[in-house]
Amino acid sequence: MIPPRISFNAEKLLLLALSFFAIIMTSSDGPCLAVGQGNNNNATIIGVNIGVVLDLETRGAQMGLSCINMSLSDFYSSNPSYKTRLVLNVRDSKQDEVAAAAAALDLIKNKQVQAIIGPEGLVQADFIIDLGNKSHVPIISFSATNPSLRSIRSPYFVRAVQNESSQVNAISAVIQAFGWKEAVLIYVDNEFGESIILSLTYALREVSTQVPYRSIISPSATDDQIQEELYKLMTMQTRVFIVHMLPTLGSRLFAKAKEVGMMSEGYVWILTNGITDRLSSVVSSVVTSSMQGVLGIQTYIPNTPNLDNFMFRWKMKFQQDNPSILNPTLNIFGYRAYDATRALAMAIEEMGATNFTFQMLNASTNATDLDSIGVSQNGQKLLQELANMTFTGLTGNFKLVNGQLESSVFQIVNINGNAARGVGFWTQENGLLRDLNSFTASKYSTSKSNLRPIIWPGDTTYFPKGWEIPTNGKRLKILVPVKVGFSQFVKVTQDPSTNTFQVTGYCIDIFRAVIEKLPYAIAYDLIPFALPNGIKAGNYNDMIDQVFYQNYDAIVGDTTITANRSLYVDFTLPYTESGVAMLVPYKDSKSKNAWVFLKPLTWDLWLTTGCFFVFIALVVWILEHQINEDFRGPAAHQVGTSFWFSFSTIVFAQRERVFSNLARFVVIVWVFVVLILTQSYTASLSSLLVVQNLQPSVTKMDQLLKSGEKVGYLDGSFVYGMLKQMKFDDSRLISYQSPEECDALLSNGSTKGGITAALDEVPYIKLVLSKSCNKYTKIATFKTAGFGFVFRKGSSLVPDISQAILNVTEGPKMTEIENAWFPSETNCPDSTNSNSSNRLGLDSFWGLFLIVGVAAVLALLIYMVMFIKRNWHVITSSSGSFWEKTIALGRQFHQRDLNAHTFRKARFRDRSMEDGGNVTATIETLEDSNFQPSPSSDSSQIDNVLTNEQGSPSAEQGLSNHVDERCPKIAINVELTNVNC
Repeated sequence: MIPPRISFNAEKLLLLALSFFAIIMTSSDGPCLAVGQGNNNNATIIGVNIGVVLDLETRGAQMGLSCINMSLSDFYSSNPSYKTRLVLNVRDSKQDEVAAAAAALDLIKNKQVQAIIGPEGLVQADFIIDLGNKSHVPIISFSATNPSLRSIRSPYFVRAVQNESSQVNAISAVIQAFGWKEAVLIYVDNEFGESIILSLTYALREVSTQVPYRSIISPSATDDQIQEELYKLMTMQTRVFIVHMLPTLGSRLFAKAKEVGMMSEGYVWILTNGITDRLSSVVSSVVTSSMQGVLGIQTYIPNTPNLDNFMFRWKMKFQQDNPSILNPTLNIFGYRAYDATRALAMAIEEMGATNFTFQMLNASTNATDLDSIGVSQNGQKLLQELANMTFTGLTGNFKLVNGQLESSVFQIVNINGNAARGVGFWTQENGLLRDLNSFTASKYSTSKSNLRPIIWPGDTTYFPKGWEIPTNGKRLKILVPVKVGFSQFVKVTQDPSTNTFQVTGYCIDIFRAVIEKLPYAIAYDLIPFALPNGIKAGNYNDMIDQVFYQNYDAIVGDTTITANRSLYVDFTLPYTESGVAMLVPYKDSKSKNAWVFLKPLTWDLWLTTGCFFVFIALVVWILEHQINEDFRGPAAHQVGTSFWFSFSTIVFAQRERVFSNLARFVVIVWVFVVLILTQSYTASLSSLLVVQNLQPSVTKMDQLLKSGEKVGYLDGSFVYGMLKQMKFDDSRLISYQSPEECDALLSNGSTKGGITAALDEVPYIKLVLSKSCNKYTKIATFKTAGFGFVFRKGSSLVPDISQAILNVTEGPKMTEIENAWFPSETNCPDSTNSNSSNRLGLDSFWGLFLIVGVAAVLALLIYMVMFIKRNWHVITSSSGSFWEKTIALGRQFHQRDLNAHTFRKARFRDRSMEDGGNVTATIETLEDSNFQPSPSSDSSQIDNVLTNEQGSPSAEQGLSNHVDERCPKIAINVELTNVNC
């Protein structure tokens, strides 16, 4: 950064001279007035004693003291009219807690200071804070960040710096953004190192990140001891390290980490602000050679012109006062000291011309110095003024909340080159942000996309997965269950000669296939969960306990994923079909149901079919009534004939003929529908009669629970607990250990000492069915997650192995393994069918009914149009009401249609038969006349004239003499002519 150009005019020279005079005065142990004032104001200036307790031999204390002096100099130079002046009384604590307490006691008792600035370390601050509480003197610290120094417990303690624990959520947000599930904490073995470990562990646990190990390094550790600890970390799987210590020890740690190869690709190093806030004090050669790619959490300080100007002025003054110190550095604690001093000066001025005195306590002659100290009369008021103080300081807004500086923004930095490069920010409200001006009112985010590109150790831009199997690491100890039956899943064979075990099975083959899919090698040992004599050492829950107590690393076998077990261990994704099912025998229900013939069709299809039979009978009767003698006669005869015709189409045995083309069209469509219905019914009934022999004896758990019959379960399975939760008594529960034993129990039945049903997981049920599929069927009961591999809680292997399981199950390898261990079930009947699946419903045939309905209605409409057209004179007649006209139309419909082709053909045929073929009849019919008969004429007379009882014409009726009285001009002439053949 290029400093601003300074013009050395008279005003600036005067300011530098006054600052130099103030520094000379504070170099001694006696009191000093920070800034001298002109003679005109001396009479009104009130000096207020303030104590300063620092380790003056340390670089940080020297920096802090110079910033305190500069703060007072700048404050009173810009406010010359103020009536109060802080008088600094500086004491050296000599890096000793007792000396610090003695210095504070001297300042309170002899100097009657109104406040004390400075205690740096935790122990020093604890001593001095107790003195402040006793004397009501505020203790203001700009560097004591330990969270154990609570202002609630110490009301007169003011922390003008952020609490160490305020950064733990920023660290956990970074961990969560990259999905790391384990992190090792490395910290110094003192009060500073232990300050945030507990809160950091809790914060990591909130984002499901475990802390498998805590590496504690002594502040006086040698390089060999540091290297030995680093070698220990290299043997672990975790590659994410969070470092919390001061730069002096941190520099040595990273130099050794670089030397042993832990700053290479795959490693993650995250620094707390214990180092990043003091990064300028780390040797630059260590930063450039040993800390490349390190992430850090840094207290964010906005870059402002005032800050740049202050840094330039401070460096000039510090070098003048300390010429032996080359290239002095300034960090955030110097800024905090500057702002804290300004806040104290402003608070004193706000109090006004107060009598800054102490109330002395009455003490006995044998009292100690602690008993004889006084009590400040203005301590409480000064605390109140400090709490209300708000201004813009060097590092942003200065505001105390509950006695400590309000938490601000943290910056995520990445060390590249010789400096830290900002890659993002973290705020309490928005989480991770790329830029501070990019935040919105959206929810809290921990997405890594909100960070700029990061260069990781090893000069790579791809973020590490956070763990790996070390080449020199320990082998995984994996438990496998020892089973008596169902050895297809896991089989443990012991060699008596060598006393070794061989583990095979379906689950083992899948695990080995999964391990081959991993991008790295894993060394493991399969250890049977058995006693020395080869007998199993416990059930599956006992195996889970062994992993939970970290005696073993994992379990490989037919272990079911359950909610209760997942509280103690982590499961991979399942690799088998999920669920718990009942295995029940088939029952023979053939010929035991007299009404089975009704079951092929659902009730709605039966009802619809019956309605359409009636409908078609009505339609055919309407269309055939006037022209077909089969559909005429007494009412009972007509009804019976119509229904007989319609229902006889079921077997296509109808004997009546239909003459109307419309009726023929309707019957053709209806016969097609009946054909489909009968064929479907026949097929469904045949299927139903076969399936009825394969119906399960039990279909529901409630039925089994109420029956009081016995139930079987696999020995050692969690299913036993499920049955107990469903209120099954122990007397009704029988365990089995093999498919053969399960088959024998089911074959005997509950009445012969066996079981009515077996409740087990689907893979076991399928294995039993593969051997006895003609005897039993599977009934789905409960949902479970299936079989999975078990690992320790928070294990980093779980995500990678779960991904590998997906690769195996979706490929041909899974089918190959299944075919190798389980026989085919191609010859087994499909037990999933049920009565409901064989029944035919209306939803399958509504289209056919729609077609026949539309055809019938269309035919009726055409017939009605033609009928009305033929009898239009009835409708248009002037006489008669609407009701009378309707009755007349009904009478017309009831009569034969003599003009129909069927009747005319019958008359000619009958006359020819009477004349022996020698007589030719010539009839001049009504339709040949220009006149229509009267609607009221007696059609029966015409019928009698034209036909005899058999419907044939009769010559004896004297047709030539018959004339309608109301139509005298109409005559029917019949001429008989003998034809000689």
